[in-house]
Amino acid sequence: MVERDDIRRAYDELAETYATGRSETGEDTKILAEFLDVFPDGSRILDAGCGPGVPVLRRVNASATGYGLDFSRVQLQLAAENVPDAPLLQADVVHLPLDDDVVDGIVAYHSLIHVPTTDQQATISEFARILRPGGRLLLSAGPTEWTGANPDWLDSGVEMRWDIAGAEATRTHLRAAGFVLTDEWDVAEDEHWLFLAARLDNEVEIGT
Repeated sequence: MVERDDIRRAYDELAETYATGRSETGEDTKILAEFLDVFPDGSRILDAGCGPGVPVLRRVNASATGYGLDFSRVQLQLAAENVPDAPLLQADVVHLPLDDDVVDGIVAYHSLIHVPTTDQQATISEFARILRPGGRLLLSAGPTEWTGANPDWLDSGVEMRWDIAGAEATRTHLRAAGFVLTDEWDVAEDEHWLFLAARLDNEVEIGT
């Protein structure tokens, strides 16, 4: 099982290397633009697992008010340089230090995949808790279940670990938290990821 402190330390250590690999022109940014297009001016969007602020937080702040959250202090330092006007918070997505019903949208690119599978339902339920009624969520997921590590990720000499629940389990978690799936994209560029968009439906009974 993934140890969250190990993930945090790894992202601290390879922050610069990771940042140089983040693109603002990939398929995920096109998906993000489509997702953000539905939000009116003044919407509040949380980038949950913002990393260095690229591509998500910078793109969010071009069309709405973006807030960045990450548990890596060094990643947040880079985000502060890349998106200086964005409020930033150091915290873990498993336990969000935010009130209920405070954001209109959440983007979680490549953050849920580092959460232990035993905590992923609780994390998605946390997303539902802080979203306003009808709020929207966009997240990335691996197509199949997989847990493993790369001892030299990004040729950095730093070990990174993943705990990927798989697409079907992620869909189940979303429905159990009260979300209705609205869109899905299958992206196979350098790596294979699914991007799932969902809307919080307050008429759905939680846990069904």
